[in-house]
Amino acid sequence: MKNKKNNFDFVILGAGGTGLAAAMYGARLGLKTLVLGSTYGTELPVGGVITTTHVVENYPGFTKISGPDLAKKIEEHAKSYDLVKVREERVAGIRKLKNIFHIKTNKSAYATKTILFATGTKWRKLDVPGSKEFENKGVSYCALCDAPLFKNKVVAVVGGSDNSAKDALLLTEYAKKVYMIYRGKEIHPEPINHERIKKNRKVEVVNNTNITKINGNRFVNSVLLDKKYKGSHELKVDGVFVAIGHIALSDLAKTLRVKLNKAGEIIINHMTSETNVPGVFAAGDVTDKQFKQLITGVADGCTAAYAAYEHITKKKL
Repeated sequence: MKNKKNNFDFVILGAGGTGLAAAMYGARLGLKTLVLGSTYGTELPVGGVITTTHVVENYPGFTKISGPDLAKKIEEHAKSYDLVKVREERVAGIRKLKNIFHIKTNKSAYATKTILFATGTKWRKLDVPGSKEFENKGVSYCALCDAPLFKNKVVAVVGGSDNSAKDALLLTEYAKKVYMIYRGKEIHPEPINHERIKKNRKVEVVNNTNITKINGNRFVNSVLLDKKYKGSHELKVDGVFVAIGHIALSDLAKTLRVKLNKAGEIIINHMTSETNVPGVFAAGDVTDKQFKQLITGVADGCTAAYAAYEHITKKKL
């Protein structure tokens, strides 16, 4: 591969915290690194999902910091290395010729020795009137991130899975009342969490019910239900936590024949962040790791950068 300005050692798809941390670490290892944000044309800025979180209290080194501020610090750290370039471009296609990956975007074309998928996921949205209008104004997709904002408030969790139950249990540590609203006959968390839900007096399960609208003024103040609950279609709540699943942004990986699980997540070696395709790595929420937080994504991104460095060194690329 000739030394041209659009040739790189390490190209990272996704400019969230995971991708930016990988870029920082790649540069420290001497890799000429490119980060491509807006890979899927999402509306998220550089920094990714964490930019949608009002307050972050679970990232080491910061007792309390806003999501946008934390994202900005990670971005500035990555960009402080001359070997790192960050560009907001949408990837149109990727192909592999011998040991080199060729990436075409809506603005340019690049070649790289290694590639990292840090494309993350998108939330499975609650598609009802008011859900978009009140995002970050009472509608949340991250209980762990936003639960402290609802101290002594009344909230609803939408969903009946184990994750939904975990969100509800977490919220009881802050909220005075938590409704679990589920469209099915009965919620289906793991048995231990199901028992915890039953025993927790703050939780009330509303089965066979859907939210049809979210109401509010500046912030959420109620939801409308498709069937009456305690004599009314309207339920007064201060917040709505949507936990109906995520969609892994892995379509591009599929074009390289990277193996995915049934959920569409990229299967990786959890020690090295390697995929089944040599030279292709993945980290963060797009992978099949069970526990997904910014801190774990950052760690896996750094691991992937080191694995990419080793791949280049061993292959003498």
